[in-house]
Amino acid sequence: MMFPCRSASHARRVTLARSVVRLELHACSTAGATWALAFADLEDPALIGPAMDELRAAAAANLGASSIREEALQVPGATPNPASRRVDLRGRAPDGRKLEEHVAVFSKGLRIYQATVLGEHLEPEAAGTFFAGLRLVP
Repeated sequence: MMFPCRSASHARRVTLARSVVRLELHACSTAGATWALAFADLEDPALIGPAMDELRAAAAANLGASSIREEALQVPGATPNPASRRVDLRGRAPDGRKLEEHVAVFSKGLRIYQATVLGEHLEPEAAGTFFAGLRLVP
C-alpha cells in the first residue's frame, strides 16, 4: 500500500472477537488527514467476520457517527468474505469538530486489515486513490 506521507508504526494489545491480539498500526498525517493501515492475526477462522464487524462498529462509535454509507469491498489478493466492507462515516471528534472517516476492512487468511482515512474535509479523489491502491500479494 502506498501512503501519501512517511508512516510511523505502533502496536498494542486489543480484544477482537473475544480474542486478545496484537494490533499493528502504520499511520501518517498530511494535508489535514490521517492515513492508516492496521492489522492483526487471529487464531480461529470463525472469528474473522466478527472481528471485521467489530472494527467497523468501533470506527463508527469513535466518531458517534451520524451518517454511514457502506458497500461491499473486494481487495485484490484478499480472501473473499461478506464482512469485507468499505464504510464512509461522518461524526464528531471528542472536542466537537466535525470529522469524516473512510474505513475499509478485509482479510487474507487469518490476518484482518483496517485501512482508514480520517480528517475534517477529505478529498474524495485522494481517499479513492488510497483505497484503490490496496493489494495483497501472495
